[in-house]
Amino acid sequence: MMPGAVVLGGDYQGLGIARSLGRRGVRTLVVDDERSIARASRWTAASLRVPSLRTDDDVLDALSLARARRGDLTGWVVFPTRDEQVAALSRHRSLLTRTWRIPTPGWDCVRVAWDKRETYRMAQKLGVPAPRTSSEPDFTAPVLVKPAIKEHFFYATGAKAWRADSPAELRERFAAAAAIVPEDEIMVQEMIPGDDQFSYCAFVKDGSAVASMTVRRARQHPSDFGRASTFVRSVPVPALAERSLCFLREIGYYGLVEMEYKLDPRDGEFKLLDVNARTWGYHTLGAAAGIDFPYLLFRDQIGQPLPAPGPARAGVSWIRLATDLPNFLVDLRAGRVRAGDYLRTLRGIDTEAVFSWRDPLPGLYEVALLPYLAVKRGL
Repeated sequence: MMPGAVVLGGDYQGLGIARSLGRRGVRTLVVDDERSIARASRWTAASLRVPSLRTDDDVLDALSLARARRGDLTGWVVFPTRDEQVAALSRHRSLLTRTWRIPTPGWDCVRVAWDKRETYRMAQKLGVPAPRTSSEPDFTAPVLVKPAIKEHFFYATGAKAWRADSPAELRERFAAAAAIVPEDEIMVQEMIPGDDQFSYCAFVKDGSAVASMTVRRARQHPSDFGRASTFVRSVPVPALAERSLCFLREIGYYGLVEMEYKLDPRDGEFKLLDVNARTWGYHTLGAAAGIDFPYLLFRDQIGQPLPAPGPARAGVSWIRLATDLPNFLVDLRAGRVRAGDYLRTLRGIDTEAVFSWRDPLPGLYEVALLPYLAVKRGL
C-alpha cells in the first residue's frame, strides 16, 4: 500500500497539504496542538490533537503518539508547517528517518534559514542584496527591531518586528526586546520604503528548481510587518530565480522553500528578507497556477517519477478572507485604503485559502473558530 503523510499543523496551510494529497488517494493524518480546520476536510483521513508542537521534544512525542494511536506509519512522509517544527525535524533527522520520510534537510542547511543572522551572512557572502542589519542600536531611525530567531520572540509578543522612529525609541525597543530574548539575537535593520514585496517559491532538488513560481504580496496581516500574506498574485520576476538558486545551491538545499524579498525603490534592488524552509501559507496558489507543490514533494519522497510542470501561470490570485477583510477594515478606519480600491481587487479571485465548493466543511469550521483563533494567535 502507498504510504501516507503526516501533516504537522491543521490550519489553512496544513489544510492545503491535506487537500493536495488526499484528493489523489494519499492517506493524510493531521496532527495539531490547536483546534483546527483541516480535520474537517473530506480529504483528511484522520486527525490527532496533541498538547504542543513548539519544541523538539513536542514534535518527537507527537510522532511517537501518532504511531501508537494509528498503527504502523513506517515510510509516511512528514510535512511541517511551522519553523519550529522544521528545526525539530532537521535536528533529529538521522533518528527520524529510521521510521519516517523527512523532506527537511539536515541542520547545517536549515540553520541558515532558521537563524536570520546566518541568512544575512550567507547573503553577504554570495552578493545577494539584503537590508543593512546590525546587532547594535546605532542605526539612523526609522528602523526595525527584529529577532534573529523568530519563534523566540513571536510567541512572547505576537509581533514579527517592532518599528522605531527615533533614537530614543530605538533604545527603548532594543531594551524591551533584550528582556524577552538574548541580546545577541536582536537585530536592528534598516526600513526599506514602499510596499513592494515579492517571493520566490520552489521545489528545489540537486541545485535546480523542479518547479517554481514568483508572487507579489499585495496585502498582509498586520499591514505594517505582516505575519502572513492575505492577498497574493503570481507575477513573472525572472531576477529572483537566479539569486535564490545561488543561495539555495550554496547551502545544499532540498525541498519546498519560500524566499521573501522587498523591492527597494532607492536602488531598484530586490532585497532578501526571509528564507522559509517549508510550505508557505499561500502554497495553494501554486495548484491554481499549475504547480501542486506538496504533491510534487510527496512523489519525490516515495520515489515516484516527477511530472514536468510548465511555468506557473501569471496573474493568478489567492486570498484569505478571514484575515484580509478584518485587516481592510482596520486600514479603512486609519485612512490607508479606499473601499472602492479594495473591492475592485476582489473581482476574479482564483482561489481562497479555505473555502472550497468541493470541500465546504473547513470553511464553516473556520467561521465558527474565528473568535478562538483571534484570541489564540490573532488569526
